[in-house]
Amino acid sequence: MEIGLTHYLVLGAIVFCLGMLTVLTRRNAISVLMGVELILNSANINYVAFAHYSSGGVDGQIYAIFVIMLAAAEAGLLHSAHDCSDGGIAVALAECCFSSLGRDAIGAEV
Repeated sequence: MEIGLTHYLVLGAIVFCLGMLTVLTRRNAISVLMGVELILNSANINYVAFAHYSSGGVDGQIYAIFVIMLAAAEAGLLHSAHDCSDGGIAVALAECCFSSLGRDAIGAEV
């Protein structure tokens, strides 16, 4: 049995569904961001698979590297916000976005 494009798409769909389940069921901001990471990784699987099976080029790998860099920057901002006693960029952004909605409206702990 040869592993084809369909296998990678099914794997990407499973990882995406697990990420969505995590985002929708968790109340902690870090857990929600972990779910977002799973969603981004499912996109990476699809980028690389489509690039390999369509043209054989490295386009999918380049897009995947950009997504990984985005995820690393997001984790770095979250880590710096956790280390700072006064918050940080991620906490300030979360407070700005979620303060008008209230905790009950979004159901996430910031």
